[in-house]
Amino acid sequence: MIVAAGLGTRLRPLTQLLPKPALPVRGVPLIAYQLALLRAHGVTEVVINTHHLPERLEAAAQRFCPAGLALRFSFEREILGTGGAIRRVVDFLRESDPCLILGSDMLLDADLSALVCMHRERGDAITLLLRDDPRAAQFGSIGVDATGALRRIAARCDLGGETRSGLYTWANVVSARAFEALPKQQAFCHLGAWIAPMLAAGARDVRGALDLPCSWEPVGTLVEYLTANLAPPQLSYLDPAQLSPATRVEGDVVIGAGATIGAGASLQRVVVWEDERVPAGLRARDGVFAGGALHRVDGAGASGAETDRRPEPA
Repeated sequence: MIVAAGLGTRLRPLTQLLPKPALPVRGVPLIAYQLALLRAHGVTEVVINTHHLPERLEAAAQRFCPAGLALRFSFEREILGTGGAIRRVVDFLRESDPCLILGSDMLLDADLSALVCMHRERGDAITLLLRDDPRAAQFGSIGVDATGALRRIAARCDLGGETRSGLYTWANVVSARAFEALPKQQAFCHLGAWIAPMLAAGARDVRGALDLPCSWEPVGTLVEYLTANLAPPQLSYLDPAQLSPATRVEGDVVIGAGATIGAGASLQRVVVWEDERVPAGLRARDGVFAGGALHRVDGAGASGAETDRRPEPA
């Protein structure tokens, strides 16, 4: 499953044009990166939950869906939260034991096959992929004990005994038995209302994986979105230039397929979306040209900018 129904409020006004998982990074929508990662590790069926501008998210996923991967969608008329979204498709998720559940507002590169093997070998109910990362203080961290069992979830719960901690990458392996502990309500957070009560009840088979190499870059704010386009990480499973060869990178400007730049326009650190028409003479720096207008990204490149994040998508 890819959890993708958030409103993307920190990415407005871009998310008034497209849902967050459909925003292009080097011409390729975010959702395509998650789909490519899952397919690279043998996944053949994925469900994506939708809410805001659902038809645009579905179109982006279908357009960039890798061969051999079947898609289904779970439309939420009212947002159900990360846990409620999982509960709504639990029958589908139980068909694969274990299953993988990923977030959608990130560029993640990790050996998910190795993560599943670790999960199986340890006999865990839930395994969360964690990363030793200095940004953990900004995004919230999860603490584990010497055996890897979760003991703390950010500021939500702290049971003591923590020996290590890591940034939550929003990648999870879940065994079918873990779904028995899902709360009965329709809308809830998976960390606070599902996993935290499991820990409080004494579960020792909810663990973190801290020692698997992985790269992780968030794409949840305007600053992060601009950074992901201008300085994207190199990924082992996907070269966006192959999926969107008509996207051009000219210095520190990313120009989407079919976009044109008017005579005399001067752009620096700008992303231009597909088929846009940048007017002649426009001078712009640090922004995104989309929907026929330039949207400035304030604080781009500033130290410590955009630190108010939670360890789950908005």
